[in-house]
Amino acid sequence: MSGIKKHEVVNDLLGYNGLKIIQRPDMFNFSLDSTLLADFALTPMKVKTIVDFGTGNGAIPLFLSLKTDAKMIGFEIQASVADMAKRSVQLNKLEHQITIIQADIKDVADYVKTNHVDLVTCNPPFFKYKAGANINESTFKTIARHEVAITLETIVSMARMVLNNKGRFVLVHRAERLEEVVTVLEKHRFALKRMRFVHPRHNKEANMVLIDAMKEGGKGLRIHPPLIVHENGGYSDEVNAIFRYGST
Repeated sequence: MSGIKKHEVVNDLLGYNGLKIIQRPDMFNFSLDSTLLADFALTPMKVKTIVDFGTGNGAIPLFLSLKTDAKMIGFEIQASVADMAKRSVQLNKLEHQITIIQADIKDVADYVKTNHVDLVTCNPPFFKYKAGANINESTFKTIARHEVAITLETIVSMARMVLNNKGRFVLVHRAERLEEVVTVLEKHRFALKRMRFVHPRHNKEANMVLIDAMKEGGKGLRIHPPLIVHENGGYSDEVNAIFRYGST
């Protein structure tokens, strides 16, 4: 089950010889977005159950295994991608902590008890999808990047369904869609608690935003300092430190 199949490669998940992840370059590789999201998510001792929506090849649960002993469930709709995630979990001998389920997020209540989860993470499709649009991508990439299989509102409503009161929903999204994201979160009675804008370089506008929202939470939002991805011709010191997480 954990063997490597045709066209697959095994990479270090982060910038040290630690966790490994199985990928297929012709489908998609895990993104910087997922790494930044997993780093941003808080995992205090009281967090016992984590669900990752649209887990892809399992990058977010694998990273979080360095931060927490909580039980994790990753949902992935695409069978071949979920299979890679399962084998990555086995490759790292984390079956005791991480379970990968090949299923639609809309069916999460068939597998997870409602009002029970402490933390939901999600790196959702960033772009709206218009029927007939000329999207020059593989089906795998289209589903991962565009709201073909699920919408932002459905993701938020499913997060609310499974989270306990005061449970946290942590996601990353395009900065240009922030107003919409906030509107949908507030509609489903999430309170914004933490936010951080991600800038490609010091002199560039933010292109992503990291959001931590609490189900039935009270008022009080903390805006973290901006995260700069690139500087001096490479990754910034902070991003490099994230890549080395767990190496010391």
